[in-house]
Amino acid sequence: MSSILTNTSAMSALQTLRSINNSMETTQDRISSGMRVGAAKDNAAYWSIATTMRSDNAALSAVQDALGLGAAKVDTAYAGVNAAIDVVKEIKAKLVTATEQGVDKVKVQEEIKQLQEQLKSIGAGASFNGENWLAGDPSGSTVVTGFVRGGDGTVKVTTAEYEGEALFGAYDPTDGSVDDSAGILANVFAIELDGTEDDGDMATHLDTVESALKSMQTVGSTLGSLSKRISLQEDFAQKLSDAIDKGVGRLVDADMNEESTRLKALQTQQQLAIQSLSIANSNSQNILSLFR
Repeated sequence: MSSILTNTSAMSALQTLRSINNSMETTQDRISSGMRVGAAKDNAAYWSIATTMRSDNAALSAVQDALGLGAAKVDTAYAGVNAAIDVVKEIKAKLVTATEQGVDKVKVQEEIKQLQEQLKSIGAGASFNGENWLAGDPSGSTVVTGFVRGGDGTVKVTTAEYEGEALFGAYDPTDGSVDDSAGILANVFAIELDGTEDDGDMATHLDTVESALKSMQTVGSTLGSLSKRISLQEDFAQKLSDAIDKGVGRLVDADMNEESTRLKALQTQQQLAIQSLSIANSNSQNILSLFR
């Protein structure tokens, strides 16, 4: 039945055109933003997951910064230990020289004194941002190593603790000095030749220095192990961040090849729908011809 009051064909064609236009709008939004899920209305589950993972990735970025800071602390302390070991080796060599007959031990002591002062300079200089792991009690020092989200949604920051011994006593950040009466090197600083030492005294001094060297090597090994862990964790954090980015991309990123193909098809459908609506609207004009 043909009616001039109700054009069902035009209504159907208009509904089809509206649907196509809505689909085109969605496709154009995806192409312009590059995202298939840009808001919760697009896909609430994927949007929620992506938002959480982006938040975790931001936390991982902060962890990477913290790892860099921790690495700087460890590297500073490690450099200080290595330098101190070299100086103590020199002191050991001076003591060996002083055991020879006819050597002026007082003159050797002058050299040892300078080396001891150099140790103090190393201890005071091995400070990063006011923190000195070679002095005082460094056992409570920690570095951030990661960010973890549990299966129940709880989050926590993981840390690694430095458990090495101090080469020196307390560190005074005000004047940058260290206490040479405590720590691994306290006995080394107590060595003072006055020329009256016999072979037994020299052997005791050498044992003192050798013991200090072994303890310093242990500290260096501990720092080296921690530095390696931080390096591995930095690499893992970067790979984990990349993996999260890829995972989020799979959930919410638009396939541009697919979207561009869909847009072409929708543009063709739109043209056909407009033509169909035009034909449906012309039916009323055809009814007038019956009355001519």
